Amino acid sequence: MAKKDGGETPLMQQYYSMKAKYPDAILLYRMGDFYETFGEDAITTSRILGITLTKRSHGSPGTVELAGFPHHAIDNYLPKLVRAGQRVAICEQLEDPKKTKFLVKRVIELVTPGVSYSEYSTDTKSNIFLASVYFNKTEAGLALLDLSTGEFLTTEGSFNTIDKLLNSFQPKEVIYQRGQESRFHELFGGKFYMYPIEEWFFDRDAASERLEKHFEVNSLKGFGIEHMNCGISSAGAILNYLEMTKHDMISHITSISRIDESHCVLLDKFTLRNLELLHSAYEEGRSLVDIIDRTITPMGGRTLRRWICMPLKSPEEINQRLDIVDHFIRQEDRRLQAENFLESIGDLERLASKIGVGRITPREMNQLKIALSCIAPLKDLCQQSESAVMKKMTEPLNPCTELFEKIKFQLQENAPHQVNKGGVIATGVNAELDELRNIS
Repeated sequence: MAKKDGGETPLMQQYYSMKAKYPDAILLYRMGDFYETFGEDAITTSRILGITLTKRSHGSPGTVELAGFPHHAIDNYLPKLVRAGQRVAICEQLEDPKKTKFLVKRVIELVTPGVSYSEYSTDTKSNIFLASVYFNKTEAGLALLDLSTGEFLTTEGSFNTIDKLLNSFQPKEVIYQRGQESRFHELFGGKFYMYPIEEWFFDRDAASERLEKHFEVNSLKGFGIEHMNCGISSAGAILNYLEMTKHDMISHITSISRIDESHCVLLDKFTLRNLELLHSAYEEGRSLVDIIDRTITPMGGRTLRRWICMPLKSPEEINQRLDIVDHFIRQEDRRLQAENFLESIGDLERLASKIGVGRITPREMNQLKIALSCIAPLKDLCQQSESAVMKKMTEPLNPCTELFEKIKFQLQENAPHQVNKGGVIATGVNAELDELRNIS
């Protein structure tokens, strides 16, 4: 490409203008069939990914470092960058370079350790929580969002309570008000990946309005959080942060729940560490969850980790869980049948979320169809149980028959053209997504 005024090429001028908007992120710049990085980004990317670092002239005085990888390998390389604690700005082409005489128009999506749709970016049995913490002189609020599942939680309380919850949920990223770095470290430590944002993101009234608009409600009373000023501020800041990082397809976030510490014991970081509940203190050691986790679905694995970190207080609720365990121990045939259904269901939670953000592939849509086909027989199996707890727990299961038939029809209609048609198929069923989310 020709140089402009003897300096940088127009392409590199466009790159630097994009990079200036995201100075603290690695910019993956799409160039044809590759994502390229330049300068310090290239040095960091090469080191983390173990790929070749080269130097090349791009119109600037001297040379510039360069490192890249094929665009089809992004699901392999992107998670490695994110797991290394990097913020990654993906600069994608909006048009075919061969069909324009000018610079290709581009769009950027920012991926951070706590903001990712990709199931490849983490252990499938772990949540990818983004945490938002807002604190004043006497108390703090906490909101947690797993963008890959749509789970949205909030609460408020003492600094000690919020500290325990942060250690129990182990968020991949924590956002908090800019200018409060030292205070945050004093209250909650520095072991998390943290990112400060402007304090106006946490404005209580604006946050409440933002939440009401998103959930299409007139008040937050139905969620039980209407009096949680710090909790609302934290939750609203998360939605603002999603907008800032260009994640505007969030229709799969359909509710927000209150974390009620009256129902469970909140464990501090010393208890979690000394009892080795989630992680062993030794390199070759095994944690409690490593030993007892025999869950079949990723959803079950995530739930088990939550139960271990937040054990119940109520003897009645504890006995209900034990009754279900006792039932399946005594009814081995039913347990084996239930396990077969669960194996086919897979990670229904994340599949449903992928529809909401328009990122589901035909193969994943087919897996969703298989999962839905297992709901009715699994419910019938549990309803035949003599356990009243089991019957009550599975009664709300909705087989979503119409949704299943629509997906089946869409897959058959698109079968000859399924390559890159995931978004088309998802569009056909997205209107009925709310019905799917009733499955629990």
